[in-house]
Amino acid sequence: MNQDMSIVRLVLDASWVVQAVMALLACVSIASWAAIFRKIFALRRVKSLNEAFEREFWSGTTLNDLYASAAQNARAAGPMERIFASGMREFQKLRERRIQDGGVLLDGARRAMRASYQREMDAVESQLSLLATTGSVSPYVGLFGTVWGIMHAFTGLASLQQVTLASVAPGIAEALVATAIGLFAAIPAVTAYNRFARDIDRVSIQLETFIEEFTNILQRSVGAPGAPQSTAGR
Repeated sequence: MNQDMSIVRLVLDASWVVQAVMALLACVSIASWAAIFRKIFALRRVKSLNEAFEREFWSGTTLNDLYASAAQNARAAGPMERIFASGMREFQKLRERRIQDGGVLLDGARRAMRASYQREMDAVESQLSLLATTGSVSPYVGLFGTVWGIMHAFTGLASLQQVTLASVAPGIAEALVATAIGLFAAIPAVTAYNRFARDIDRVSIQLETFIEEFTNILQRSVGAPGAPQSTAGR
């Protein structure tokens, strides 16, 4: 007997529990792929904005001019520019309060930048948990569907007096489709998660390095009256 063993037929002939597992895994896979593409474009944008601001920062533009530009373009700014703006804002507020202690000025600016850094990293790391969950849970969900499908297949064979490979194969095949879908959802999610984690680590190092460099620049300018007017590269 010729039996239709296509993937579509196997899915349609599966039990409702296995079909529910397959549908869940398909939805999770679609969501993870959407998160992957969003994260690709988001990280490219972060990298581009950070590099553009870093070039401007070291181009010789005064800190006040950079701060004015960052304040005007707050929504379109990148993480590094927003961290710079938060540090400068706190530094200038403390200066306006006639605080002359350089340690207090630097500590306030550093704390403001660290707080901004945490907010930026939370935004950059968004949706990574979805990929991690998909990569770790999907194979087990697919395995559950496979185990259930095999149990259902053998239960249906209990009433047969003679069991052949042809009678067992369709039930087992439709059950294994659940595992295949689970792996299809998990493998790209794990691969993307590892790649994004590495890229985010680079962004984190870049931002932390900038915080230290900018703090050094502020430290050299704390002796000057008023807001720092020196160029960023000096």
